[in-house]
Amino acid sequence: MSEKVPSIAQCLALMDRYDMFDNIRAHSLTVAKVAEALLAGLTPTKTNETNLPDPHLVLAGALLHDIAKTICLNSECDHARKGRDICLEHGFQAIGEIVREHVVLKEFSTDRYAQGIFFAKEIVYYADKRVRHDSIVSLDERMTYIIERYGNNDQKRHLTIQENFKRCQILEYHLFSHINFATDDLADKVSTKSFL
Repeated sequence: MSEKVPSIAQCLALMDRYDMFDNIRAHSLTVAKVAEALLAGLTPTKTNETNLPDPHLVLAGALLHDIAKTICLNSECDHARKGRDICLEHGFQAIGEIVREHVVLKEFSTDRYAQGIFFAKEIVYYADKRVRHDSIVSLDERMTYIIERYGNNDQKRHLTIQENFKRCQILEYHLFSHINFATDDLADKVSTKSFL
């Protein structure tokens, strides 16, 4: 049985239904474009020609990763958890798991990454970390922004954010070992054409 994955039109309708702010929508669209560029640059490994994640799953996950952000801004709920719940309510279980893990990955497998095998959730997680608002930035720039915006002058929280970004740097190293362009070229590889 195949996973139920929303179309682009369904993702956009859900953005409207959950009153996604324009700036969050612009961020989500940029994350989706970054994820598309990453997928386009990924090459199958010699031992596994089918190791690339489903592009429909990646695109829908990227578009919906912040589906609950507007809701949670006023209530201070966990937008990744609430977003997963929204996806599950609509029957999008696989998307729900991507949304749940776009902030912090539950499973982190350097062995699998070294083999060039990446799941949709890892592509979305990484793409999100490279987009501040709707601009493509380095991981260091994004981390600095996250600490300033969400760190609450709490040293323990700062360390947690830094640890998450250290893991993301490891993922980046492995990801770009299997991508046919460099990390600094990502912005140039993002299509100016809309996938909409």
